[in-house]
Amino acid sequence: MTKLICLALLSSVWFACGHQGVEQTSTSTLAYTDTGQYQLATFAGGCFWCMEAPFEKLDGVVSAVSGYCGGPEKNPSYKDVASGKTAHTETVQITFDPNIISYDQLLQVFWRQIDPTDSGGQFVDRGSQYRSEIFVHDAQQRQIAEASRDELDQSARFRDPIVTAITTYDTFYAAEGYHQDFYKKSPDHYHRYRNGSGRDPFRKKFWGADLDIHFDKSPKRTSYTRPSEGEIRASLTDLQYRVTQEEGTERAFSNEYWDNKQDGIYVDIVSGEPLFSSTDKFKSGTGWPSFTQPIRGIEIVENTDHHIGYARTEVRSKVADSHLGHVFKDGPTPTGLRYCINSAALKFIPKDELESEGYGDFLKLFELP
Repeated sequence: MTKLICLALLSSVWFACGHQGVEQTSTSTLAYTDTGQYQLATFAGGCFWCMEAPFEKLDGVVSAVSGYCGGPEKNPSYKDVASGKTAHTETVQITFDPNIISYDQLLQVFWRQIDPTDSGGQFVDRGSQYRSEIFVHDAQQRQIAEASRDELDQSARFRDPIVTAITTYDTFYAAEGYHQDFYKKSPDHYHRYRNGSGRDPFRKKFWGADLDIHFDKSPKRTSYTRPSEGEIRASLTDLQYRVTQEEGTERAFSNEYWDNKQDGIYVDIVSGEPLFSSTDKFKSGTGWPSFTQPIRGIEIVENTDHHIGYARTEVRSKVADSHLGHVFKDGPTPTGLRYCINSAALKFIPKDELESEGYGDFLKLFELP
């Protein structure tokens, strides 16, 4: 079902990403001069009005153009794409300066705009012409895109698997002129559509405090490494070493953070990777620090272990490969999960020290709504 039909069921007002009363101009393939300075990124995430706006606002993005990609048909029109007569999907093509913003950062923005678990379209717009897809321009983009997708898939952000396809780019056709910068030219129409589409409530539900992402040029702690074995052994207590390196478990109710009520974040004791936030901590009654979700998910790896005779989901840090604890499906809302973590695997950074310790990006977790 196209967005025109679906939205007509919701309202009789102009509520779609385009309407048939506007004359459409012919499409053409965009051509770019290869100066060696700029690169292209091409993403599909449902309505291209909603995809164009967030990218245009980013530092380092030269332009974001709405169009069509993913099908063999030449010079598709909006009418043909929206009705499903072609294999194309609504797409936004981004010209960006990699010296200012990276392809990986663009992907971080992309994931925050879509439902990557929906194979039938995006939000109220149903059909393959509204599918999510990443069109990669070279082998490096493919590698970065696959790594980004796999990180998200392995995180606890979404319960269902990621189905967003990663496809080799072929040809992009610019959409009709009235679709370009539609959010600027027809803001009332744009906001009526966007507010009724369900996109923003979904984004807020699954991304929460991580929804608004800012790429600050000020020094931040963004890279983490695993020290040498000798450095790890020298820096950890016997208990910390046994827990993180030998998959041990500390005593319940007799560990540093099980009853900690301070605002702040918990990082890997070995590498400093940000793992959990006090905003997701809850009193589970188990005697260990318990959280409903990781702070971002990308620093968490889950494995299955049988150390006590039955299968459990082990939680480890990605870079340091520290054993942290386990995750269980008996937690409270909104996730229904309980990350049961050893205090010995964590270092607590109080809210007032986040900036000085290089974790200033996480201060937004503690801002009042």
